[in-house]
Amino acid sequence: MIISRKMLAGMLIKYLNREMDLPSLASWAEEMMMKDADFENGYFELLRDTLARIGLADVREFGLTWDDCYDYLHRLGYDVRVEVFETI
Repeated sequence: MIISRKMLAGMLIKYLNREMDLPSLASWAEEMMMKDADFENGYFELLRDTLARIGLADVREFGLTWDDCYDYLHRLGYDVRVEVFETI
């Protein structure tokens, strides 16, 4: 399996949209680090470092803030914009 910027960004977006909880995201990141996976060419350090940090996010002292997610997505090549929809 090749871990790409797109794959990692997709998981962060799922977390931000509450399609995935923090423990699941952290477990996924830990699993990706433990597997013998390849990283997208030219992005090894970025992907490895981001996955390692997300893997610690379920530890209270580390956590994962909105700003963390924003910064990770920006480094992965994504602009972040929030849209809010009225549900009433």
